[in-house]
Amino acid sequence: MIDPPDWFTETFRQEFDRQSNSLGRFNLAIFGKTGVGKSTLINAIFGEEVARTGIGEPVTRGSHLYLDKVGHLGIVDTQGLEVGRDDKAIIADLDKVMKEMRKLPLSEQLHVAWYCVRGMDRRFEETEAEFIRRLEELGLPVVLVLTQVPMRDGRYHPDAVQLAELIMAKGLPIAGGRPFLTNARYDDFTGQQPHGLKEVLDATFRVAPEGVEGALTAAQTIDQARKAQQAQRAIAVAATSAAAAAATPIPFADATLLVPIQLGMMAKIAQLYQIKFERAALMAIASTTAATQGGRAAFTGLLKLIPGAGTVAGGAIGAAVASSFTYAMGQAWLGVCQRVAQGKLQTAGKMLDSAELRKAFTEEFKKRLPVGSK
Repeated sequence: MIDPPDWFTETFRQEFDRQSNSLGRFNLAIFGKTGVGKSTLINAIFGEEVARTGIGEPVTRGSHLYLDKVGHLGIVDTQGLEVGRDDKAIIADLDKVMKEMRKLPLSEQLHVAWYCVRGMDRRFEETEAEFIRRLEELGLPVVLVLTQVPMRDGRYHPDAVQLAELIMAKGLPIAGGRPFLTNARYDDFTGQQPHGLKEVLDATFRVAPEGVEGALTAAQTIDQARKAQQAQRAIAVAATSAAAAAATPIPFADATLLVPIQLGMMAKIAQLYQIKFERAALMAIASTTAATQGGRAAFTGLLKLIPGAGTVAGGAIGAAVASSFTYAMGQAWLGVCQRVAQGKLQTAGKMLDSAELRKAFTEEFKKRLPVGSK
């Protein structure tokens, strides 16, 4: 027989893996000449050091396209070939890869391309325009990004504006019909602030295929509102599922029938906030433990805080209680995940403070209970 903490952790692992597979992966191809700041742009939107210095795995045999997998993000880049010099070889590789990927699940396909041009280069060559047209012909939506664009008093550098106008005049098949002017990194010397990153992300969401929104939401780090919206959807789905499961009242002693629904919800929210399994499991145990025990006892302990739990229909949990309980758990867990992602519930040594975590969860949980339970 598995003891409660082990049972809890194993059940959570199963749900964590299931939710990870459900979210899938968003795959981004990024192109541009050497030195335009592709890695800096990726790291600014998807987190520090996402764009690795090493080489990923080949997308397919004999290809110069390489894929780095980082959580729910895949980054496809070229190795040994350069845009502007080897365009025909890159397009040939892409053509082959796109045809092969169409036979694969959505998470294994290429979804969007970013084409980067340095904003102060003052020129955009016809070969670059043709490269973008070919990407669109292959079925790959293109977001065109002008990088390293200075801004002062809310105004872009005139040279970058002129370059953007030149590009727009070409009528290229790019997201929004225009380039997005950006600066990805704060400059200590000039005081230049980052800008334009959320606009690039929003454009990427608009052109990405349906079915990868969750993966893209989880992978990006600059739009916390999108993460919260996705988490709220997961909570609403779980609360509805819990109500359906308890449409025929569940005996209080069998309340753990709701646990997979609740752990699935918690696992998905942890995935959205890029919390790895080991840490998420410790958080889940600490959060849901009403006293000092893990596993089944944690959930029955929390259930006792719901008015009517254990008394309705002779000690059975009905749909309303199951839904209220799951909703309160989801909101409390979301608050905890947000604070952990912000580094607010850890010690100076970066270890989780279990006591503070449990306190934060319990306080949020009680706030979300129906009126009369406090």
